[in-house]
Amino acid sequence: MTQTLIPSPTIRNVHRTVLDNGIVLLVTENPAADIIATRLFIRTGSRWEPQEKAGLSHLLAAVLTKGTDQLSSLEIAEQVESVGAKLNADTSTDYFLISLKTVASDFEPILNLTAQLLQSPSFPEAEIELERRITLQGIRSQREQPFSVAFEQLRQQMYQHHPYALSTLGTEASVSQLTRADLQNFHQTYFRPDNLIISIAGRITPETALEQIEQIFGHWTVSAPPLPSLSLPSLTPHPQNAITAQETQQSVVMLGYLTSPVNHPDYPVLKVLNTYLGNGLSSRLFVELREKRGLAYDVSAFFPTRLDQSQFVVYMGTAPENTEIAIDGLRTEVERLVSVPLTADDLQVAKNKLLGQYALGKQTNSQLAQIYGWYESLGLGMEFDTEFQTQISAVTSEDALKVANHYFIQPYLSVVGPQAFVSSLS
Repeated sequence: MTQTLIPSPTIRNVHRTVLDNGIVLLVTENPAADIIATRLFIRTGSRWEPQEKAGLSHLLAAVLTKGTDQLSSLEIAEQVESVGAKLNADTSTDYFLISLKTVASDFEPILNLTAQLLQSPSFPEAEIELERRITLQGIRSQREQPFSVAFEQLRQQMYQHHPYALSTLGTEASVSQLTRADLQNFHQTYFRPDNLIISIAGRITPETALEQIEQIFGHWTVSAPPLPSLSLPSLTPHPQNAITAQETQQSVVMLGYLTSPVNHPDYPVLKVLNTYLGNGLSSRLFVELREKRGLAYDVSAFFPTRLDQSQFVVYMGTAPENTEIAIDGLRTEVERLVSVPLTADDLQVAKNKLLGQYALGKQTNSQLAQIYGWYESLGLGMEFDTEFQTQISAVTSEDALKVANHYFIQPYLSVVGPQAFVSSLS
């Protein structure tokens, strides 16, 4: 059946269609360079893993490109590298991703190869064992990095039994127990056309892209039962402290606050607050705590975009003897947002910075394919690109004060540092 490509009413050169088998296709025509970038999003990731199988989607991503029913790992690598293309798989909390980039003339054969990887990976036992060892080394390495230790214990405090509590790598215990059958079951459950988004950007017309996608993926049908529904634990803030003594050259201090998911009205306001507080050398945290007071080796804030409740985190790396002062300094700056409205100038600078960085993040074909596919995978649709910018521009000082008062009440605290300087904190 012929599909209809629907252009976005607000985004130039972007078209969306849904194939008969459920695949969502997004095409951004950009003929400026002879490059086509493609992102294939599968609506899965570590959020969909049982806690006892944490790290499953990461291990699957590591071995997905290592063999199909017809091709070996070496043959796959040769096909990609012989034309100078790029092809890789990765996972995150909220989606699984296959990325490819080619010159226009090589797009169809590399897309064919990608379809084979997506539909019929062989998961060779030897490759699974190799990637398992590499993953376990990565998990052990994280335990030697103060920032990773601090962030891990902060996540576990805040999310407890929710999948967001764990790194996408998983744990030593869970990864050690993963089997080839686990990978196959996860793949058979979630890797299906009605759970797939294909986002293409580059020198290709929407009509040609649709024709090639239908030719390569159109025969792929859904033979599995309906997608399983997730039943995740609800999250209620219960702030607590987690202190780890580790003989390091600096202490790492983190404050965390449970906040909103991406589809909540508070999301754009929190993005503005994050930019004001911790984005760049002109941010409030950097100026006040590093430049003026000399407390920080490193200081910043982050607020990741999440399907479920996100976390707003401020952190600092500081000299061990300044650990308690650093905690007070971070708390003071966050609590200032609760009691003191942002000035019109501060608010406008934060919005300009955020919108400018957002615009710079949509310059390449890879960035365009990524952002539109990502929004679709989050259930926001490609129109969110325009809506987000409008929402940011509309944030007021009153909005910022109200949202800060709602979320920034009592923080979770995570500290890693030398015993002599952190023992009194617990």
